[in-house]
Parts: sequence; C-alpha cells; structure tokens
Amino acid sequence: MTSENPALAIVVKGWPRLSETFIAQELAALEQRGIKFDIWSLRFPTDKKRHPLHEQITARIRYLPEYLHQEPLRVLRAWWHVRRLPGYAMARRIWAADYKRDRSRNRIRRFGQACVMAHELPPETRGIYAHFMHTPSSVARYAAIMRGLPWGFSAHAKDIWTSPEWELREKLADDAGGANFGVTCTGFGAQYLKTLAARPDDMELLYHGLDLSRFPEPPAREFSSDGRFDMMSVGRLVEKKGFDRLIDALALLPAEFDWHWTHIGGGDLKDTLRAQAEAKGISDRISWRGACDQPEVIAEMRKADLFVLPSRVAEDGDRDGLPNVLMEAASQMLPILSTPVSAIPEFIDSGTHGLLVEDDPAKLAQAILLMARDADSRAAMAKAALTRLRADFGVDKGIDQLSARLNRMLGGD
Repeated sequence: MTSENPALAIVVKGWPRLSETFIAQELAALEQRGIKFDIWSLRFPTDKKRHPLHEQITARIRYLPEYLHQEPLRVLRAWWHVRRLPGYAMARRIWAADYKRDRSRNRIRRFGQACVMAHELPPETRGIYAHFMHTPSSVARYAAIMRGLPWGFSAHAKDIWTSPEWELREKLADDAGGANFGVTCTGFGAQYLKTLAARPDDMELLYHGLDLSRFPEPPAREFSSDGRFDMMSVGRLVEKKGFDRLIDALALLPAEFDWHWTHIGGGDLKDTLRAQAEAKGISDRISWRGACDQPEVIAEMRKADLFVLPSRVAEDGDRDGLPNVLMEAASQMLPILSTPVSAIPEFIDSGTHGLLVEDDPAKLAQAILLMARDADSRAAMAKAALTRLRADFGVDKGIDQLSARLNRMLGGD
C-alpha cells in the first residue's frame, strides 16, 4: 500500500455536504487514527459553504459520473474492462434481479457508477465502506462483487426506513455479495436491522457521538424568564423535520409573549414554509438563515434560549435517527425541546435532559411556554444534557469500534 493508493475506498452520496457533519467528523477521526482512504462521491457538491472540518480531511476525492449520460465515454470504457473481471457476471446477475424489482433510472445509474468504480479502483484497494445503506451501498456492493472485495456500510435514517425490506435483507445476507459488516447510529435502527441480518452479530450499534475538542466550552448562561425568548432550529426544510407543525405551534403562542425563532438550513420546503409563516402572520418574528457553516451554527446556539427540533415520521416512512444537532446544542448548554421519534429518546430522557412532546402544534406551543416560564428547570435540563453528552456520547468509543471493524475487513490486526 502506498500513500497515493490506500487500501480503503469510502463511498458517500456527495462531498462535501453541510448537512452531513457526522460523516466529516468520522472521516477526520479515522485519519487521525492512521487509516488511509480515498473518498468516492456519487454527486458533486451543491453547498456554497464548507465546514472547517472538511478542510482538515486530506483524503483524495474521486467523483463518479453523477449522471451516466454526462460522461458516456468514461462509463463505456469502464464497462468494456470490468466485463472481463471474474466477479462481473455475478454482479450483473444480482443487479438484474434488483432491477426487476426496482425499474428506476437510479438503479441503472448505480450499476454504471459501480462499473466505473470497479475499473478505477487502484490495485491496492482491499475493501470498500459506504455511508448510507441505499444508493451508496448499492454502488459499493456491485463494485465489490466485480472486484472480489469485502465491503461494509454505515446506515443512518432515511436509508433504513425508506428502503424495501428485500434490499436490506440481501445487503445483510451471508452470500451473494452481502456486507462483511454493518454499523448504524441508533439502537432503534440496529434492533431493526439485526432482525433482517443473516449474521446479527455483524450488525453493530455505533453512535456518532461528538468530538468535543472541536467545540468551545459552553457560554456562561443566565437562564431567565424575562425579556425576549429566542428559539432556534437547525435542520433541512423537509417533511420529517416537522417545521410545518412548529410554525403552527408558534402561531398559537399568546400575543403578549415576546419570542423570535431562527432557522438554519436549506431544503425543498423553503418557499412553502415561508408562505405558511406569512399566512399565519408571524413572519416578522422569524429569521431564515439558510445554509450555514458550523461556526455560524454554534454562534447562534450560544445566543439562543431554546433549541427546537420537532421531528416526525414522514408519509414515506422517513424519519430522523439521532440528529447530531441535538448533541451540538447540548455542547453549548442550550436547552432542548424535541419529540420522542426514533432514537431521540436514546439521548434525551424527557424532563431530565430536555423535553420531548408529541409533534402536535398545541402540545409544542404548551411546551415552549412551559420552558420559557420555568428558567430553573430549563437550566437543570441543559446542565444534565451536557453531562450526559460528555459521559456517554463522545466520539472516541465509536471510532474505536469502526477502526477495529475496518482493519479486520482489510486483513489487518
């Protein structure tokens, strides 16, 4: 193995992405442990900003064809070569069976990207690791089969809950190119995937945790019930984040209650939610910041009085895992109001580390008022969440687990 051609290839959806700091944190930590890898990205970046953490990662970035028609000669050249590989026939047979159940352009694109990856992987490559169990793992799986390599994955949220069960089972199978190992970031998700795995012991819970060395110490807060009550949220403007319910809740707050809400993040529902706030007559109390880098997020957290994340289960089954922004808020001793969805209760015991309520607007409004008016309880919960974060959700334990798994897959110690 040389420094130019490491043994590990890591597949991601897009690089870099502001909304996926947990991936950047993990890759930076792996590099600090001496694990060398190339990053293979299925998409080009769309965010205009980058987190400082992205600049710390020294791995080489390789971009696969985002759409096959954009680089036809590259795809054709790759297919011409990989069709001679011993594993190509098996990979094509598995892909064809997948395509019969999922006749989509995305499924075709996955195979084309896998052909390019299998062709362009350096000979030193001994294993592939993918972030997300849907598209990135499909590309990793097809490419690994073609090249006769082991592969593993990290599953998160949408990829688990919106993927068909047959596809999850086959990626967790003990044959036909199933994964060498899998990790996921919530106990809720791990329990479900273990029921589908041929080898449940090879499906592990691995919390992302938080690298607290990258965050400032929390500010010296004065928890008060006087003055304007500043709330903030960080999250994509998509259905599962529940911001439509939060806007309805904010509209229910008493007229005499002085409040302001700041939202950070982009997303497809931006115009819809802004129009909703306008129709409710509360747009003058809302600041839409759009996508921000992490220093900007932390600066806003240090000024706010309450962090609100009203996560819910979307119509298609998509839902949050354990959002890192909750831990980031806890790192700044910012009180938290959220919902008991998915793995959020794995970090927050309601009433102890924050408050969890159903995503009903009336209940959210009631909880906001309760936290605003009880400064002592708000302070106690914020302090407890910071203590829990420091004790149980540091990044080192998870990175130790992952490093061991990757080294075993690559044939090391």
